[in-house]
Amino acid sequence: MARLGDKELFLLDMDGTIYLDRDLFPWTIPFLEAVKRNGCQYRFLTNNSSRSGQDYIDKLAGMGIAAVREEFVTSVDALIADLLSRPFYKLCYVFGTRSFRGQLQAAGIPVTDRREDGVDCLVIGFDTELTFQKLEDACILLNKGVDFIAANPDWVCPTWYGSVPDCGSVCEMLYRATGRRPRVIGKPQPSMARLAMERAGVPPDKTVMVGDRLYTDIAAGANAGVDTAFVLSGEGTRADLEAGPVKPTWVFASLAALHEAWEGERAGAVPSTTREKSV
Repeated sequence: MARLGDKELFLLDMDGTIYLDRDLFPWTIPFLEAVKRNGCQYRFLTNNSSRSGQDYIDKLAGMGIAAVREEFVTSVDALIADLLSRPFYKLCYVFGTRSFRGQLQAAGIPVTDRREDGVDCLVIGFDTELTFQKLEDACILLNKGVDFIAANPDWVCPTWYGSVPDCGSVCEMLYRATGRRPRVIGKPQPSMARLAMERAGVPPDKTVMVGDRLYTDIAAGANAGVDTAFVLSGEGTRADLEAGPVKPTWVFASLAALHEAWEGERAGAVPSTTREKSV
C-alpha cells in the first residue's frame, strides 16, 4: 500500500491547488514551509503556457511565496525539451501570447507570428491575446498539412469569476474547422513530471503528483508512474471522480488535508486506509 508519509517530492499543480486566480489559499504557505522543514522538495507544475517562469515567480512573490526558477516546470519547458530533442522545424507559427513566443525564441526555436512561406509547424498554447486572425492563420496552415503541437490540452482556465476557454477548447474549435488534432506535450503526458523528477533527483516511488484535475494532473502522474493526490479545491469535483476513468491514489478536500495526513504519517501515525480526507 502506498504511504503518503514516504513522499519526498511534491509535484504541485498551481491554479486550483495552491491558489485560485489571484487568491492564495490560506493553507499553501504552511504546507510549503513544512515540506522544506522536513528536508523534502516541491516543484510547481503548470500547464498554463501564457506566462513565463519569471511571471510565476513574480506572481508568487506578490502572494508572499519566495520561489526560484528551478522550482517551476511549465508546459513550455516540456515543449522546448521536446522540440530540441528532434530535428528542428524550419519555422514554427506560434499561436499564443508574446511571452510564449519569446520563450521558444530564447531557446533557439525558429518562430514567427505571421503566416508565411516556410512554416512547417503550428505550435499552440493558452492564448490570452487571442485574435480571429490567429484562428484564420491556423486553419490555413493546418489545411496545408503542417505539423500541429499543443502545449496543453486544458479545456478551461479557472478564474475568480468562473472559467475561460483554455488551449484545449481552442484546439477543439480548430478540429471542428479542419479535422486536425494536435500532438499534446503538457499534462496529462508524463514529460513534465519526468522532467521535474530528473531535475530534483528524486525517484518515482518517493514522488506524488498533486492537482485539482483528473484529466490532466492526476492522469499525468499516473502516466509518469507516480502516486497521485486529487484535491477538491479547484475545477475537479466528486462527480468527476465517480464518472471518470482516472482514479487517484488519494483524495483530499484541499492541500491542508493532505498536509495533515503527510505530517501524521511522518510522525508515526497509522496511515489512513480510506481514500478521502476532509479539511
